[in-house]
Amino acid sequence: MCETLSIENQVIVALRRISRAIDLHSRALVQQHGLTAPQLAALRAVGELQPVSVTGVAKAIHLSLATVTGIFNRLEGRALVRRSRNGEDRRSVLVELTEAGAELLESAPSLLQDRFRSELTRLQQWEQTQLLASLQRIAAMMDAEGIQAAPVLGSGVVTALPEEVSLYLEKAVKPAEET
Repeated sequence: MCETLSIENQVIVALRRISRAIDLHSRALVQQHGLTAPQLAALRAVGELQPVSVTGVAKAIHLSLATVTGIFNRLEGRALVRRSRNGEDRRSVLVELTEAGAELLESAPSLLQDRFRSELTRLQQWEQTQLLASLQRIAAMMDAEGIQAAPVLGSGVVTALPEEVSLYLEKAVKPAEET
């Protein structure tokens, strides 16, 4: 089939397949662990950098300050992080993991799909670097360099509770799987 498609159409098919795989992984992450990919990315950044400012996390995961603030509202509501005013600069808010956040982070999966991660680690270092360079070049060719995006494989932001997402997915995903 691919032999009859133009290069342009083959690229489109490959990008659609990648997009679909990312979407399925993101949905599974929410269903199985109750976290969206951006929430997990923010949680990991806090775990690595804490205590860290909200602005620091936004820069680290390449999301807007407003988006990260919303993520922290939800994570704080679930008692996974705690925010406090910086003693030196009262305008700055610092974020730290709670004990529950640290425990969740220990059991949280990779942001990359398991198979992709496994295959990536099997490649030689130069192959990994070449693959990264190719992906970065694709992003540049799509003029996506300025688009805010967490370093995660995720599409869209899910703001619903895990139970609501499960109900939605039961209705929304089944028709897509049947086609």
